[in-house]
Amino acid sequence: MAMNLRLPDDVQETLKKRAEAEGRSMHAIVVQAVERYLVEEADRATVRKLGAKYATEHADLLRRLGE
Repeated sequence: MAMNLRLPDDVQETLKKRAEAEGRSMHAIVVQAVERYLVEEADRATVRKLGAKYATEHADLLRRLGE
C-alpha cells in the first residue's frame, strides 16, 4: 500500500540532512521511526494493561502500603 507523507518544510530539510549524514534514504529513516513508534506504543499498552490488572488484584495490599 502506498502512502504520501507531507512533512513541514523544516522537518523535511532536517530529515534530508540526517539521511545524507547517515548515508541512508529519508524513506528508510521514516520507516524505522514508524516501526519503533509502533513497538513502543504496543509496549506501553501492555504495561498499562498489566498495571491495571495488578492494581485490581492487589488493591488491598496497595491500600495498606499507602497507609
